[in-house]
Amino acid sequence: MASSSRTEKTSTESRFTGEARNRLAQERSPYLLQHATNPVDWYPWGEEAFQKARSEDKLIFLSIGYSTCHWCHVMERESFENKNIASIMNEYFVNVKVDREERPDVDRIYMTFVQAVSGSGGWPMSVFLTPDLKPVAGGTYFPPEDNYGRPGFKSVLLNTAKQWMEQRQKLSATGTKITELLRQTTVFDVGVANQLLAGTTPPGQEVWELCFSQVLDNYEPEFGGFSQAPKFPQGAVLSFLTHLASRERPQSEMGTEARQMLLHTLDKMAAGGINDHIFQGFARYSTDREWHVPHFEKMLYDQAQLSVVYTNAYLLTHNEKYAKTARGILEYVMRDLSHPDGGFYSAEDADSYPTKNSVEKREGAFCVWTHEEVATLIGDRKLEANPKKLLVDLFCAYYTVRPEGNVPPEKDHHREFRNQNVLAVFRPAAKICKEFGLKDEATLDNELAVARKILYDRRLDRPRPHLDNKIITSWNGMMISGFAKAGSALGDDDFTRRAIDAANFVRRYLLLESGKLLRSCYTDLPAGAGIVQIESPIEGFLDDYVCLVRGLLDLYECTLNSDWIEWAERLQMKQDELFWDHGHAGYFSTISGDTNTLFRLKEDHDGAEPCGNSIAAGNLLRLGTILDSVDMMDKAKKLLTSFSGRLTRVPLALPEMTSALMLYNNAPTQVVVTGDPSDSETMALVNIARRSLLVPGLILMVTSGNPDSFLCRRNQSVRKMKKPEGNYQAAFVCRGRTCSLPVTTPADLAALLKL
Repeated sequence: MASSSRTEKTSTESRFTGEARNRLAQERSPYLLQHATNPVDWYPWGEEAFQKARSEDKLIFLSIGYSTCHWCHVMERESFENKNIASIMNEYFVNVKVDREERPDVDRIYMTFVQAVSGSGGWPMSVFLTPDLKPVAGGTYFPPEDNYGRPGFKSVLLNTAKQWMEQRQKLSATGTKITELLRQTTVFDVGVANQLLAGTTPPGQEVWELCFSQVLDNYEPEFGGFSQAPKFPQGAVLSFLTHLASRERPQSEMGTEARQMLLHTLDKMAAGGINDHIFQGFARYSTDREWHVPHFEKMLYDQAQLSVVYTNAYLLTHNEKYAKTARGILEYVMRDLSHPDGGFYSAEDADSYPTKNSVEKREGAFCVWTHEEVATLIGDRKLEANPKKLLVDLFCAYYTVRPEGNVPPEKDHHREFRNQNVLAVFRPAAKICKEFGLKDEATLDNELAVARKILYDRRLDRPRPHLDNKIITSWNGMMISGFAKAGSALGDDDFTRRAIDAANFVRRYLLLESGKLLRSCYTDLPAGAGIVQIESPIEGFLDDYVCLVRGLLDLYECTLNSDWIEWAERLQMKQDELFWDHGHAGYFSTISGDTNTLFRLKEDHDGAEPCGNSIAAGNLLRLGTILDSVDMMDKAKKLLTSFSGRLTRVPLALPEMTSALMLYNNAPTQVVVTGDPSDSETMALVNIARRSLLVPGLILMVTSGNPDSFLCRRNQSVRKMKKPEGNYQAAFVCRGRTCSLPVTTPADLAALLKL
């Protein structure tokens, strides 16, 4: 399908038309540029702002968000564009804006504070800091005026300024105390970590059994998912259930229940409005438990995680509907989130202009439909399979399109969805087929495809949402995994090539000569395709290394090109050098020596993205197995042990790490194929292994039929595996330190893997 053009009235361009700009106008982050013409005297995070706060003895007001965040836009319109509120901010505070995607280190420190003092977090995040960066008060979104029992932003500003003027010492002491408490929360299981040399080992089966129990307690059985409302996809939880379902199949009740929760959730998500049925791709989250009305921003990291989960669901079930959803996600990313040189953009906004002549954006305007518009576009076309019925009636029945709109008033806080419909499927396809005289679901989908194409073409004429064209290393690593896994599982060479292009993009633009990674790079503004080199780029964080290493491991299994393994090893070594905690094991999220952050965090929570330590644990086990590295396996053991307190108490906080713990305790299953990938017999064995990639921890290696190949040189066990008599290609299946006799046929390999 053709790509839809983006409106010229982007959030950056429309504001730079003779208006005064603050210091953010010199930044590259799309989020910071959105605020460059606010009357607020914004500063970027950095020494200039901190020095001003110290010299003028003012509190810092820190606002953190991201460019596609709906409520960030709301607070900007209500407060940051309000000259009265801006004057209060400018008089009493030094105001600092941070893009959470650009500076996750800053975001995590102060999000920890906000969650501790308020019991919840989110964006926009609003925090008041002393001049030495210690937090004293904060929250998330504030309305401009006092309302519904909540203090308005103006009141919060004035009250906080008064406290600073009248009780400065007390407020400073409070900030120091809070900072010390926050610092202590980053040092966990020290006693256990100090016992590592005494033979302490990671916990075992009780952890994943407890994690499963905690997932089950949070499971919402009617529409799936793991909360009531709002509902988030929770990719790490879905991945854990996938691992558990494949590990336990079909022998245990736990495996059966894990499979049911996983597939029911995926089915309901794919049917809901959180899935864009016309343009594909998933929105960030749903405001209701039915997955119906989302906040419409689309984040790259969600597309990456969900493409992997749906691909794995296909491998688990061999049901084509999961492959279809995975393809839809990847086609959306290829079309709308892709740089011409191979990288992936960060996100699309929730808000957009309803028409080309509109002056004010609305949430979801690009995605919603009136019944009248649908009826006019589809017209009086009859069904091909049943000319007695109209296509528009079928479409409206299937996607719940109603004349009065299908968004409940309580979900329309700003009255933006009156008479509008968010396409979602709530009726079984079989009932729709019976009602419209269609023989099967394939016929139904063929009819609906005609209508979807009509609406797709109409959306091409709508103003597009703002694109955050920042290219983030960690999210690109995650997306490489998505394309590589789909390329292998679905046999799609386009997906494989897309993963390769993205890896080469990262190597070209985001890798320094020192072997270090950058956090992000930027395109020409406002919407050009070229990459801009900036003088002081932000260096990569732990997330950037672990996500790229995992992407390269997945890319190796997809392409069988050992160059990706070699690069993954170099990155792993650099990661160990920069982030490993030599005192208590595990990885810090940031490098040492940054004077503009309060302390180094060591994350212990899998949120919208799995935390760096969770991914690192799995990487160490996979790469350590491939390279037969005792050091990597030992690091994996120490990392898992250092998190044992968290894992044994609340494993639901670390489902990705719990999956790595299962892998550690049960040892990866290795399939080693001796032969050249260009040979059809070799690839016949490889393809059997790829079909079974859901065997927990299965690692695929191919020796290329060469004793001097990279894998043979680095792994002595692999080097000893030779073809049997007759020079057939052969496959060995190894579990732990025990390997099977070689097999030479796909049927025999499938039997060994119990497919």
